[in-house]
Amino acid sequence: MAAVSKTFEHVKATILAAHEGATPGEKVNFYNSWAETYDQDLALLDYRAPSLAVNSISSHFSGDREAAVVLDVACGTGLVAKQLKRHGFGHFVGIDGSEAMLMLARESGLYQDLKQSMLGEGPLPVQKGLFDVVVIVGALSVGQVPVGVVRELCKSTKPGGHVCMTTRSNHTNVEYKAALERELKQMEAEGLWTCVEVSEVEDWERGVSEEEVGYISGAVYLYKKL
Repeated sequence: MAAVSKTFEHVKATILAAHEGATPGEKVNFYNSWAETYDQDLALLDYRAPSLAVNSISSHFSGDREAAVVLDVACGTGLVAKQLKRHGFGHFVGIDGSEAMLMLARESGLYQDLKQSMLGEGPLPVQKGLFDVVVIVGALSVGQVPVGVVRELCKSTKPGGHVCMTTRSNHTNVEYKAALERELKQMEAEGLWTCVEVSEVEDWERGVSEEEVGYISGAVYLYKKL
């Protein structure tokens, strides 16, 4: 039991470091160094965001899943693509800022194409209006990528396609979450997309800060491009 507790303490320190503000270069170096133990660490965190996002997409997608082209933004090692594959999706393009993460994603054999790109530093390196599904899990939070990235997600999606996004609802992310939701609603007001589903989830992942006991909450947003 002590070994598990010690391991979780280590993971807590890693997650807290991931949420700290840093320069883009420092952030990439951090994720490069984390890549090797990333999947195991998130399993210990009981990180449910990938499965929650995939369930939302799966319950609302009515097209041909095998033919659908999915853009996995901030794809990491491929946790989301692995679960989407189980739900019948078969064509994935991934983007991430970390080359070490992309190397592991490449080894998974799930992706037809992978691109290294820093989110928030310009347009996404993909064709606009191409993707049936665009998904970003985990990166939309304070200290990670700017809220404005959601406009790039929308641009990459074909009309009628879905965009799925997640964020945390814990106290350190309250202001970011509010800004994100303002942007999502503003884009809806502009006629860019329509909200399909917003799911507030209590047991999102295990809390890692001193103030957080048990699990923190989070949210899944699913929009359909007009």
